[in-house]
Amino acid sequence: MISLALAAALSAAAVPAPAPTDTGQVPYTAADVQFMSGMIVHHAQAILIAGWAPSHDASVSLRKLCERIVVGQRDEIATMQRWLLEHHETVPAVDTLYDPMHEHMAGMDHPMLMPGMLTDQQLAALNAAQGVEFDRLFLTDMIQHHRGALTMVDQLLKTPGAAQDGRVFRFAADVNVDQTTEIDRMTQMLAALTPATGGHRP
Repeated sequence: MISLALAAALSAAAVPAPAPTDTGQVPYTAADVQFMSGMIVHHAQAILIAGWAPSHDASVSLRKLCERIVVGQRDEIATMQRWLLEHHETVPAVDTLYDPMHEHMAGMDHPMLMPGMLTDQQLAALNAAQGVEFDRLFLTDMIQHHRGALTMVDQLLKTPGAAQDGRVFRFAADVNVDQTTEIDRMTQMLAALTPATGGHRP
């Protein structure tokens, strides 16, 4: 005979589990929402400045890097927006347009700047640069920006109960790997620029 406990377990196993997004059985926390929302704004600034490469006479190698950043981070923003919508959370409205008269991105509240994000002064300096100076400033600023994203991932993973949702965890892990790889690449590119005015532009 089957024990009552085993029979109950078999009966429960025979019932298909509802989708986590429908039932909320997969736990997610305020920290998960804050991470996904904040990273949308964080990515939007990266897309903004990467989009300046052609108009600011960036080197060929930097333009290729910027193209990858724009494509990759736009896709990731779409992923984060979907996750927030599926969980009935507010999706932040961000703009990747820069207003040089006011030195800020429309729709962004600067007291809420996430780790690593560029200040108004940094944006203005980068926007004013051309050629090799743009390359140098961009790489310096984007390394800072990417390190900020790694800080956000670290903060999420250190928050009790956070990142238990599989999609949040996988996304955070992907951000960690991708941006660490890009930091290494940008560090090499920055080192290849000579300190002298003009520098070497691969």
